[in-house]
Amino acid sequence: MPNKDDANAKDAGERDEDVVLSRDASAQTTEDILAAAVTGLKVNSSADSNPNLRSKQVLEHMLKELQATSDLDEKVEANECIEPNKDINDIQAEPYALPSAFAWNIVDVDDAEELKDLYTLLQENYVEDGDAMFRFHYQPEFLKWALQSPGWKRDWHVGVRVVKSGKLVGFISANPGKLRVYDQTIPIVDVNFLCVHKKLRHKRLAPVLIREITRRVNLAGIFQAVYTAGVLLPKPVATCRYWHRSLNPKKLIDVGFSHLTRHMKMQTTVKLYKLPEQPQTKGYRRILPQDMAKAHKLLEEFLKKFSLCPVFNEEEFIHWFTPLDGVVDCYVVVDEEDNLTDMVSYYCLPSSIMHHSVHKTLNAAYSFYNVSTKTPVLQLVTDALISARNAKMDVYNALELMDNKEFLTPLKFGIGDGNLHYYMFNWRCPTMKSEDVALILM
Repeated sequence: MPNKDDANAKDAGERDEDVVLSRDASAQTTEDILAAAVTGLKVNSSADSNPNLRSKQVLEHMLKELQATSDLDEKVEANECIEPNKDINDIQAEPYALPSAFAWNIVDVDDAEELKDLYTLLQENYVEDGDAMFRFHYQPEFLKWALQSPGWKRDWHVGVRVVKSGKLVGFISANPGKLRVYDQTIPIVDVNFLCVHKKLRHKRLAPVLIREITRRVNLAGIFQAVYTAGVLLPKPVATCRYWHRSLNPKKLIDVGFSHLTRHMKMQTTVKLYKLPEQPQTKGYRRILPQDMAKAHKLLEEFLKKFSLCPVFNEEEFIHWFTPLDGVVDCYVVVDEEDNLTDMVSYYCLPSSIMHHSVHKTLNAAYSFYNVSTKTPVLQLVTDALISARNAKMDVYNALELMDNKEFLTPLKFGIGDGNLHYYMFNWRCPTMKSEDVALILM
């Protein structure tokens, strides 16, 4: 699969000289810094699958120059913003200028044709892995789910079209949310799907897209953000690592995603990762509408023990955890007294397999939020693996955050070889351990 850290960096990057905004560092405003930093927002998937070094260097150079965070060796004790929020009256009211051949466009994802335009742009231009073997394949249903969470704003789906043809050649989006950092809850945005058509990456559209979404977000009074990156920069709030669990080992080996270990034959490997045909836990089933309030409270209580976590209201919970085929799935355990005691969830992000005569798609599940109060966590996650396998997922990925370390090794997840660093923009706080983090960015 492509490395999402590098993928977003490359999408944003175009070329080194096009990425780094050409201003003296001492002249950077909060808007300039955020415009650069949000390139890394939502860059949250495998930081370890064959990284594209050039993309890493681009992202690293840009963030080191322009990012408002604490120094790498600074010991932070406060939990506070770095720079005060700007007065709305001081924020530019009009959109940034584009080259005359291009025009701003709000992409209406409720319109089938415009959603198709966005799907096509991402499908043909979103970044591949370093060996050009895999490319993220965001289905239209996933795009609507990711772009239309509660509170979404239509004018935060920012497109660039060619004036003459109307072709969509650039896009960036933002979604609002709330984040608890230790004892403080702050409004943030998630910025995602930054993409510029391959043939236009010399036109410097990506920096303008970043500045424009920043301007629109600032006008709504939001000045903080959280993002992840595979590169070590000043200064991560926490560092996690991805682990991978084979569900379809033969296919993963056939397409080059994984390899037979020494002295292991295919038959032995398939047997090693074999799972039961159906989930084993009594009362385990897909979540239903009538479960939402109970499940929301269960997750809300669970998240209280972590230092970095989202704050979901019930409407947001329903959006993120209502099962949607090929996009997200959530299961609960309900006992004989109708008590909802456990929940487990994952979202789905396939990749196109670029050069294979048989297999065209690699289906990956990503562990989302899991709460185990009665069912042993190994049993609960095993059932999730079975559910994902039965839904035709080929691999199950999980970060070593929350309580995930309890099941990774026992359930035969393999550790990745790269780190995923969590950063806060315009916010400083003490560094936390990976098990203190309960934030999944997709």
